[in-house]
Amino acid sequence: MALTKDRATPRRDGHPFPFPVAADTVIFAGSLVALEDGYLVPAKTATGLVVVGRAEQYVDNTDGAAGALTCEVMPGVYPWDNSLGDDLIAQADVGSTVYAVDDHTVAKTDGTNTRSAAGVLLGIDSDGVWVATVGW
Repeated sequence: MALTKDRATPRRDGHPFPFPVAADTVIFAGSLVALEDGYLVPAKTATGLVVVGRAEQYVDNTDGAAGALTCEVMPGVYPWDNSLGDDLIAQADVGSTVYAVDDHTVAKTDGTNTRSAAGVLLGIDSDGVWVATVGW
């Protein structure tokens, strides 16, 4: 049933959220990260990932089981590196979904169904392509 009055909906803006890190995985602080099968991994060219934001810390789980360590992730709008060639993001693409290439690069297309959505492009400047993560 639809609301019939205002709703006090809580939120967690401005606070990092801990995610369990995948086994045999290194996460670098400041990187674009995603969930794969429920565990945090660096963003990469792959389907089925849910991009959740920027890693707030370095975590080395190369010797640990999946979930042995956690990494704080901050959702938000961040500048990532632009892809190249036909996947170069342009001003005309603002408002469009962009796709993860790796843990610091996004592209205009899904690479013929090989990439997961990284978020929505909000702008382009000398810092990079500003993307709002969609995982939240």
